Amino acid sequence: MVTTPVRLGIAGTHGTGTTTLARRIEMELRAGGLIVARVSGLATRAAALGFAKMTRHTPASTEWIITSEAAAALEAERGADVVICGRTAYTALAYYLAAAEHRGQQPDPDVLDRLTALADLHTSRQALIMATVLDPAVPHAVPAGKDPDYADPEFRAAVDRHLHQLLADRRPDYLPVTHAEHAAAVQTAVAAATDRPAS
Repeated sequence: MVTTPVRLGIAGTHGTGTTTLARRIEMELRAGGLIVARVSGLATRAAALGFAKMTRHTPASTEWIITSEAAAALEAERGADVVICGRTAYTALAYYLAAAEHRGQQPDPDVLDRLTALADLHTSRQALIMATVLDPAVPHAVPAGKDPDYADPEFRAAVDRHLHQLLADRRPDYLPVTHAEHAAAVQTAVAAATDRPAS
């Protein structure tokens, strides 16, 4: 039985199954009788507010996503046993780094240090961070109306590369999840949320 809210983080570049993975974990936890909340949609909300996105991602848009996720997770905890953060702060940071690389820019070291510190702080309570792994062999469907950058394979790969490097450096206990490992990742997440050994 969960006595205090548990946070789980799911990271990954777009089109690698992060949303599907989050939903599967949520369904499994709910089936076990837990109250689950999922924090998601922050990038869409940021864009609606006029923040830059994708290859135009900036320090301001990155900070907004990181801090908004932290606030949303705190709100969700008030009525949930488990909070699934559908995009971790490191995801936002990876998008910023990939965007700067795409534009041929070097992030200001002081700004990068501040954003990294924010990401470290706001993910420190996540009991487990999982990160999907980009597999170029898996077809990448682009829904109608998506930002043109969504289909850019180089940008997508850059986000994946920066994300896994950040996690390896900042959260070496994170769980990389390949396309074939989603089922096992769900069981690991359930075990982390319920404090029992993975089956």
